[in-house]
Amino acid sequence: MTDTRFDLCAVGNAIVDVLAPCDDAFLAREGLVKGGMMLIDETRAVSLYDAMAAGLEASGGSAGNTIAGAASFGGRAAYIGKVAEDTLGQVYRHDMQAIGAVFDTAYLADGPATGRSLINVTDDGQRTMSTFLGAANQLDPGDIDVELVGASEILYLEGYLFDPADARAAFVRAAEVAHAAGRRVAVTLSDTFVVDRWREELRSFIETSCDIVLANEAELLSLFEETDFEAALAKLRPLVETAAVTRSEKGSVVVRGDERVEVAAYPVGKVIDTTGAGDQYAAGLLLGLARGLPLEICGKLGSLAAAEVIAHWGPRPLVSLKDLAQAEGLI
Repeated sequence: MTDTRFDLCAVGNAIVDVLAPCDDAFLAREGLVKGGMMLIDETRAVSLYDAMAAGLEASGGSAGNTIAGAASFGGRAAYIGKVAEDTLGQVYRHDMQAIGAVFDTAYLADGPATGRSLINVTDDGQRTMSTFLGAANQLDPGDIDVELVGASEILYLEGYLFDPADARAAFVRAAEVAHAAGRRVAVTLSDTFVVDRWREELRSFIETSCDIVLANEAELLSLFEETDFEAALAKLRPLVETAAVTRSEKGSVVVRGDERVEVAAYPVGKVIDTTGAGDQYAAGLLLGLARGLPLEICGKLGSLAAAEVIAHWGPRPLVSLKDLAQAEGLI
């Protein structure tokens, strides 16, 4: 095993998030399915952006948000993702480096603009995402930094990147590098739409290449085409070392071998925006696993981070997660 310089190295869609408030009538007018995520082209991205209310622009992307959370916990984090050498791409690189994460992936030399996700948030905190992937899904195996992956305790792969063939090949390459260095590989299922499109391929990749799986309940049920949570969890458990499944207000379930931990959701005064909840849960959980903490503490760190992010706008923590965790006696 090479020297460990990072707790976590993530591979994901480098996306700039644009968040704005809306009502159900706006979603209906724009043909958007509340709470869903759809992929759009650049033309639609421009027209929807023009129709949206004024909002907040921030570097995001699921795995990028997780890296921001890990850094907020005091973790050593690295990121691999693709942006264009345009204004948004430069902003994204600056934002990642400003939080202390290593992000050195080469700019996309010739191709589409930096990706962005247009997120409309209703009063109940539900977010409806319309995503132009742009440069983000141009990631290929050549972008996998062998030294970076080999020096990271856990490699974290974002399920959204399972769509492009080159990115799937990059996943395989990254997992091979990680395992050759004696590291663990984690994947998040990201979205039921991803699971529905790539169910068989995802199950095969999990069985052959993954040690840790993160999912929400709907994604888990979709993966195994089950309607019963316990039945689906029973099918996942033998495939991986560790699995964590979030269940909204029911909290989460984390399993490893014969061990099972039920983690309650941390109380939140008012849910403002659920964007990034799963990403921040992953940050806490994975940092705990990287540092060898007890399974219950890992789950609680995830739950704490998710609670922080849903209490405000935006997908990344606004206060130090390390300070919050220390106040709770978790680290």
